[in-house]
Amino acid sequence: MLVVAAAAIPSPAVAALSTAAVALGDSFISGEGAGSYEPVVDVNGTSRGFPGWSAANTDAYFCHRSAGASLHRADLPGIQARFNLACSGAQPQDLARPGQDRPRGRAVAAQLDQLRAVAGAYDIDLVLIGLGSNNSRFTFGDVASECANRFIADAWTGWWELWAYINGPVEQEPCTADDLATAAQVAAAVEETRAAVRGLLTTLDAVDADGQHRVVFQDYTNPLPTDVVPSLYTEDDRADDRDKFRALGAERYRAGCPVHRASLAAGHSFSSALGSLVSAVYAGLSAEFPGADLVHLNVQRAFDGARLCESGADPAAALATPIRLQDGPTGVFLTDLAGYDKIAVQRIASSCVSYFQTCQESWHPNANGHAVLGRCLTGAAATAARTVTCTRSPDGQLTVR
Repeated sequence: MLVVAAAAIPSPAVAALSTAAVALGDSFISGEGAGSYEPVVDVNGTSRGFPGWSAANTDAYFCHRSAGASLHRADLPGIQARFNLACSGAQPQDLARPGQDRPRGRAVAAQLDQLRAVAGAYDIDLVLIGLGSNNSRFTFGDVASECANRFIADAWTGWWELWAYINGPVEQEPCTADDLATAAQVAAAVEETRAAVRGLLTTLDAVDADGQHRVVFQDYTNPLPTDVVPSLYTEDDRADDRDKFRALGAERYRAGCPVHRASLAAGHSFSSALGSLVSAVYAGLSAEFPGADLVHLNVQRAFDGARLCESGADPAAALATPIRLQDGPTGVFLTDLAGYDKIAVQRIASSCVSYFQTCQESWHPNANGHAVLGRCLTGAAATAARTVTCTRSPDGQLTVR
C-alpha cells in the first residue's frame, strides 16, 4: 500500500485562495487628492459614505480611500484582488490600534486587524506600506499648514495688525527646517515607525496563507519645487520678503503654492528627512527579517518638473493638488483670494482649522500623480532589486530602476 505523508498534500483551503495586494499607511497611499473616494467601514462595522462638509473630521470616510490610489493604478500581474486599508492622516500607532484611540484619529479599526480579515479569505502576495509623514511628534498636515498660514498672514496683514487674527496671532516669517521637524523628532519618528512596521511583518508571517509576500516600503515626494517659476517672484513690484503683498499672495494661491520662497528649502529638507526615515526603517527591518521579501521604493523625484509652480502657474499641469480653501464648510472651493480683505482671508484660513476636511486634499498627489506612483509601484512589484528609485525626467518620462 502506498502511503503519502500528509505534509505532501496541499491544503485545499490554501490552494483555493485568490491572491491579493493590500495597501496600508497614510494619505500618500490611501489616495488623498485623487478624488473618487469610496465608502469606508468604521470601527463599528458601518459603511460610511460622505457625511457632509461639516461632519467631524474623525469620520471614517475622511480616510479618503480612492479608487484612483496608486494600488489600483499599478499593473500587478497575478494579483486577483486589491484592498486599500490605508487612511489619510494615519500614524504608525494606527497599525496596531484603532485610529480613534488617539486625538484626531479616525474611527476605523486597527489596520492590522483589517489586514487579518483580508488574510482570512485571500492569499496576500503584495503589501504597499507608506508611513512616517505623520507620527506622535509631527504630521504632514501641520507642517503644510504652518508654512502656508505664515505666508497668507504675511501677505494680507501687517506685522502690527494682531487684532486681525481670529484664532490668535500667526507667525509671518518663512519656515525653517526646525520649525517643521527637528533632528531629534525625526530620530524618534524612525523608532516609532520601525516598531509599527515590525508588527506588520510579524503579523504577515502569522496570517499569510503561503508565507510568500513582498512588502514595498514607499517614501514621499514633495509637491512643491525648490523655487517657484520666475513669473511668481513678484506682483505689483512686491516680493514676499516685505510686509504685505496681497496681489502676490493671491497670485500664488491661484497657482496652488501659497508659500514663501524662503520656506521651500526647509520644505525640501523635511521631505528629504522623510525619505531618510523610510530608508532607515527599511534597512533596520531588512536586518531583523533577513529572509523577508522587502523592497524600498524611493519616489522623491517622481514628480520632478511637474510640481506645483515649478514650470508654470497653472496648477492643472502639476502632479500635485493645489492648496484650496473653503469659506466655511460650504463645499465650494475658492480658486482665487483676490479682492478679499484681511479679515475675510483670516476667516477663510481658519475654516481649514475648524473643518480640516475642507482643505485636507491640499498638497497631495492628484489623480495623475497617483497614476505616476502606480507606475512606480509596478516596477517595485516586479523587480529583483531591493531598492528601487522612480524618477521623472524633464520630458516627462518615468524611469524605475
